[in-house]
Amino acid sequence: MRETDFIGGFAKGLKVIEAFGEAKPRLTITDISKETGLDRATARRCLLTLAELGYAAYDGKFFELTPRILRLGHAYLSATPLPRLVQPYLDQLSEKVGQSASASVLDGTEIVYVARAAQKRVMSISLTPGSRLPAYCASMGRVLLASLPEAEARKIVEASDRKANTPFTKTDPDVLMQEFSYVRREGFALIDQELEIGLRSIAVPLENARGRVVAALNIGAPAAHAEAKDMVEHYLPAMREVQAALRQVLA
Repeated sequence: MRETDFIGGFAKGLKVIEAFGEAKPRLTITDISKETGLDRATARRCLLTLAELGYAAYDGKFFELTPRILRLGHAYLSATPLPRLVQPYLDQLSEKVGQSASASVLDGTEIVYVARAAQKRVMSISLTPGSRLPAYCASMGRVLLASLPEAEARKIVEASDRKANTPFTKTDPDVLMQEFSYVRREGFALIDQELEIGLRSIAVPLENARGRVVAALNIGAPAAHAEAKDMVEHYLPAMREVQAALRQVLA
């Protein structure tokens, strides 16, 4: 893209929006400045603009996003058929295996949930369409990263925060690249308490009729319900059925 086509002010506004999250729902101007790297004056203008347009509320100290911000995410979910196409399959899969099933896409160093059929809550955080998780330590993230050219996957891994969420989290780029090789060879990714203690998950890629990976599908289960080795036996066959069925309907 040509430099003259880049609108810096717009980019800064988006950066400010992305600073908010489940763990940071209310932020001050100073908080935003630290989170985004913007100077206080720029952060203040961006926040006040969001408030003026109805995308943020301000109580004199703290800013928080308003429900109007959902319009931005809804525009994507409405424009792409993926959530609508996969949701019935997730519902059936979740009911069949008795565990939560989800679908996600890759966005930079993160995965974004686009559809979910939940059973009992597995993670300490609530996951819904629009939720984000780091790709390097999520089963769907590893499936999606494994579908990329190796150089591109490594670039994303090296740009990731790679925090050790648990004692089991793999963070070394070389080790993760080996994991991607395993995923490409076996066709699935298995995460054993790397994202959160007590959580295991298994994921497969979702391909369209042309063989291009467009999303990932996973099942998450409490570690108390299934040993890591049993995840493959218990859940993978049903996931393969969904994978094959969706290959015929995904564009």
